[in-house]
Amino acid sequence: MRRADFLTLLRRRAYNDSAFQPLGGALFMKETSPSFQAQVDEYLVRHRSVLDVLTKLQEATARVNRAIAKAVTNCGCISVTATKQQFPNDVGLSDIRQYVQTHLDGKLCERCTEAVESEIGSELFYIAALCNLLDLDLEAIRKKEHSRIKTLGIFNLK
Repeated sequence: MRRADFLTLLRRRAYNDSAFQPLGGALFMKETSPSFQAQVDEYLVRHRSVLDVLTKLQEATARVNRAIAKAVTNCGCISVTATKQQFPNDVGLSDIRQYVQTHLDGKLCERCTEAVESEIGSELFYIAALCNLLDLDLEAIRKKEHSRIKTLGIFNLK
């Protein structure tokens, strides 16, 4: 990396006092900070190929699965008791939720919560990177999905 490029990168990462505003004696970020997707685009340097991003996303998803599995098998803070979902035949879709189970018992401990959150964060990073490469707006996708869920409600069936 050239020295000029390195200095530019350092300047971008440095705190800009104009990005903060006083509120009750404390400093808080204004809404002018870059979006998560924009930050991912700026900081994704090595894996810019769509093939790299796809495989890193797949790896991140596997790491989420592994972190949850380790919470069950190594830590034991949660357990899985899976059986066939049982609900009455005459129950409508609007009432079925109370009969369907998650098969989870317990609650993630602090250490496992931190591990799962970290892995989900990595997964979100690569989802944002994929959106950048395909010239898609992650926030617009989120809003469309939210609208779809809101409109279809329980008929969404994902």
